[in-house]
Amino acid sequence: MTVRGRPGVPLRDDLALRAGYHSPQVDVEVRLNTNESPLPPPDAWRRELEAEIATLDFHRYPDRQATALRAALAESHGVGVEEVFCANGSNEVLQCLLLAYGGPGRRAALFEPTYALHRHIAELTSTEVAEGWRTADFELDLAEVGRLLEDSGPVVTFLCSPNNPTGRAEAPEVVGAVLERAPGLLVVDEAYGQFAPASALELRSSGVTGAERLVVVRTFSKTWSMAACRLGYLVADPEVVEACTLAALPYHLDAVTQAAGRLALRYEAEMRARVALLTEERGRLAAALAGLAVQSWPSDANFILFRPLAHDARRVWEALLSRSVLVRDCSTWPGLEGCLRVTVGTPEENGRFLAALAEALDGKDGT
Repeated sequence: MTVRGRPGVPLRDDLALRAGYHSPQVDVEVRLNTNESPLPPPDAWRRELEAEIATLDFHRYPDRQATALRAALAESHGVGVEEVFCANGSNEVLQCLLLAYGGPGRRAALFEPTYALHRHIAELTSTEVAEGWRTADFELDLAEVGRLLEDSGPVVTFLCSPNNPTGRAEAPEVVGAVLERAPGLLVVDEAYGQFAPASALELRSSGVTGAERLVVVRTFSKTWSMAACRLGYLVADPEVVEACTLAALPYHLDAVTQAAGRLALRYEAEMRARVALLTEERGRLAAALAGLAVQSWPSDANFILFRPLAHDARRVWEALLSRSVLVRDCSTWPGLEGCLRVTVGTPEENGRFLAALAEALDGKDGT
């Protein structure tokens, strides 16, 4: 066998030392580390999708404009189809935004700790990152927001609401205050928006000053139970949609994904029932964590951030894994020293997690 040599072509300098964004994929019985829905979509949706797949012309390219899907989303949100852009997960939506508005010599602002992919995609698109910090309780400090935005002049300011991995949603008045201060686009990432008490979509439709600069990003991966489909979208001013369309590759959204998303919107009642169940389970988890030797934070999402008080977080994570329970280790992330994050699962999965965590904290694993 001939062994081929390396190509000898260097990577971009800004990529050569970077690590990719990854979540561990481990074969476990209870997987609570990636904030997916623990419940599948309805069987009726699956049957409808199978029937539609049978009619697709697989030898033809998909609808480049995703017309039917965008129209269904526009109707769902009470906006015009020209205000909706769809892509392969909210990740590609964010990438298109930064390809269109970021790049060398431009800045994106964010407030740590927050969703790591905002920084990751900014850096992949050679967009400089200006970072501010949240308070010790992970709240936004509007004085810090004003200072950062005035000093850095970002073309894009990111908010994640509810904020991943800390869990709290931003109140509409806080989003409005940030919008007033942001010189460019304010991108509100609502991956967990259906769990929250309010949405920036309402602020955008209220006619608030600067609404044309407000971009709301959502995904089908969480509450719609469609993480395998990779479908996300934004609602924004038509000019922003046109810019993202320019930045997207041709035929970037396949026909099966378009059909899956359009059909899912027929099952909104079932989606809201799943959200209600997980919200109830989130309350049960929060109450149980309050009785253990951990510090935890209130959550408006489908996950809870917590910190073991008398044990090393990594050792606790390993103890849970040894019991076939996988949570997210956030202990090395900026501002989250010693923290772990657990996704809300089914009642049975949550029971397994709580029992395993109690054993780990009791020192039965040797920590």
